[in-house]
Amino acid sequence: MSKRNIKYLVIHCTATPSNTTIESIKKYWKEKRGWGDTVGYHYIIKADGEVIQLLDESKNSNGVYAHNSESINVAYIGGIDKAGKPKDTRTRSQENAMFDLIVALTEKYPNTKIMGHKDFPNVAKACPSFDVKTWLANYTPNLNDTI
Repeated sequence: MSKRNIKYLVIHCTATPSNTTIESIKKYWKEKRGWGDTVGYHYIIKADGEVIQLLDESKNSNGVYAHNSESINVAYIGGIDKAGKPKDTRTRSQENAMFDLIVALTEKYPNTKIMGHKDFPNVAKACPSFDVKTWLANYTPNLNDTI
């Protein structure tokens, strides 16, 4: 497979409760969306901050219609309130893991534009349920998070 020309690092939410399992998300893609074994994201971040790679970066995921060949897609589990409305439900652990992953990926793909899913034209979703640019501009790493 030829090397993909990565232009975008796209941030998503799963639009599920924060305790949703990765297995149930994959089942939804396969059974409800009809995607077979294709996944929506390259990386998914659990509520405890654990980052799980779902797909090799050399392959396309179904993250943003018409932009999958040029995107790396990252999602956090969550993004809705109890009523199913868009809400930034990220835990501090998810924020820290997301920031660290963004740093690592932008080092690997230095000319990448970081965007939320909703920042693309003709996207009628609130995903990722927060403004990525504002969050990045105001994020302060918690340097006291040591184990």
